[in-house]
Amino acid sequence: MDAKGSRGASPATDGEHAAPGADGRSGSNADPVDLLVIGGGVNGAGIARDAAGRGLSVVLCEQADLAQATSSASTKLIHGGLRYLEHFEFRLVREALIERQVLLNLAPHIIWPLTFVLPHAETLRPAWMVRLGLFLYDHLGGRQSLPKSHGVDLRRDPKGTPLADWVKKGFCYSDCWVEDSRLVVLNAMDAAERGAEVLTRTRCSRARRGEDGLWHVELAPAGPGGAERRFRARAVVNAAGPWVTQVLSQVTGLNRPAGLRLVKGSHLVVPKLYEGDHAYILQNDDRRIVFAIPYERDYTLLGTTDKLYEADPGEVAIDAEEQAYICRAVNRYFKTEVTPEQAIWSYSGVRPLYDDSNENVSAVTRDYVFDVDGGSDAGGHGGTPPLLSVFGGKITTYRKLSEHALEKLLPRMGQVGTSAGPAWTRSAALPGGDIANGDFEAFLNNLMQQHAWLPPQLARRYARAYGSRTAALLGDARSLDDLGPHLGDELYAAEVDYLRRAEWARTSEDILWRRSKLGLHLSRDTIDALARHLGERAGAAAGTHRGVAAT
Repeated sequence: MDAKGSRGASPATDGEHAAPGADGRSGSNADPVDLLVIGGGVNGAGIARDAAGRGLSVVLCEQADLAQATSSASTKLIHGGLRYLEHFEFRLVREALIERQVLLNLAPHIIWPLTFVLPHAETLRPAWMVRLGLFLYDHLGGRQSLPKSHGVDLRRDPKGTPLADWVKKGFCYSDCWVEDSRLVVLNAMDAAERGAEVLTRTRCSRARRGEDGLWHVELAPAGPGGAERRFRARAVVNAAGPWVTQVLSQVTGLNRPAGLRLVKGSHLVVPKLYEGDHAYILQNDDRRIVFAIPYERDYTLLGTTDKLYEADPGEVAIDAEEQAYICRAVNRYFKTEVTPEQAIWSYSGVRPLYDDSNENVSAVTRDYVFDVDGGSDAGGHGGTPPLLSVFGGKITTYRKLSEHALEKLLPRMGQVGTSAGPAWTRSAALPGGDIANGDFEAFLNNLMQQHAWLPPQLARRYARAYGSRTAALLGDARSLDDLGPHLGDELYAAEVDYLRRAEWARTSEDILWRRSKLGLHLSRDTIDALARHLGERAGAAAGTHRGVAAT
């Protein structure tokens, strides 16, 4: 068990359109690939991208859609984790704060600064402790472009307007927002553009070590249609998130001692509680925190919870206790009372944390841990083909996790490992992120000048979602009519077709809830028109505005 720190295919390729292998056997590949990655969340996509950029041949398989589980169910923050300082996780916070700046530079279209207001509750933490924590938070990550923290008089500052009368003072500090599921897709896109084969809706059914010193892997289509694929691989990465131990025992047949703690986190989305583009971080009696974050123009995102989870990760959903917990925390601080019935949407995810035996669920480490089994020397002699399994981690540190995973794995891959390229992802923009000086507003203004026919709100949405790749979406369009059939609201066929062509989107749910959050904004008629455009049954992709999103 290794603990972190102290311890070319077309993007359109997926499992639904798998072709027979080069050796003529259906779904078999004659030549081995260097690395096969199981799991299309942020860690799996990040590792596939890093490996492909080092010159390795890579296959990534995901049993559902990219980011369909934990990686689309986060609180959507790129942050150091202010509360982790209380658990003395200084190394984790430092790494996350450094990565916060790195990622902001790599993807300024889907990541942007966000100001947080921390109302001070004297009965929970003394002001000196909060100030000390914020001082450390400002400086642990080295030089940053985000504003430093400061105190605020909430009786006079407009940020105090929506808060209860007992709240008199507070603190402001900075972190970043991220479109989490898009972050996963962009990593997969970059991996594919660097030669990786990305297979969505493709389940790894079996992986066994062969006498030839390679992994023999069988991939099966997760739904109807498609063909089985067989690969030989020099190494395998198990980045299956909540299913990591299931892959270890049922897919690879290995009995490894690694422990996993599944912790559920749930969120509510309610009509906008306040004006402004700042967020609130609310201290709770149990010493946890709940966020209130401006969301999708018209809403406020509330969460999250920490609750042990032992059921099927694919069936996770918010429960009444979690709803009450979130509303109780918010109602303590806000003048406007929130009830579960006001929620227009909710979502839940399962965090696959490394089991450090901590009895306090909220204190279980968010650091990542690698379990590495097998490997050979630089000459390719001895040992067995390696398997690296990923436990834990935060979306903020996924890039560093990926880099460290390759550092652990490459020395065990013989000559292939020694000939791989160096680490490279720290300065390489993600697709769409190559925006001059990271200045999103200047990029948006230029886009609107070049395409004056785009309505301002639509231009901003395109720029935020696709960055410089907006040009690929628009193509030669010179008017809205050139974007193909208007499906309703602000959705045009050109965007849908781009998502299918370039981002592995297949269903309405993929488009409405993971490639975007248009499911919160579109009318029933538009959603039905989208379903018809995709050849689905109308009403099949409601995604439920009340209930749980597919996570």
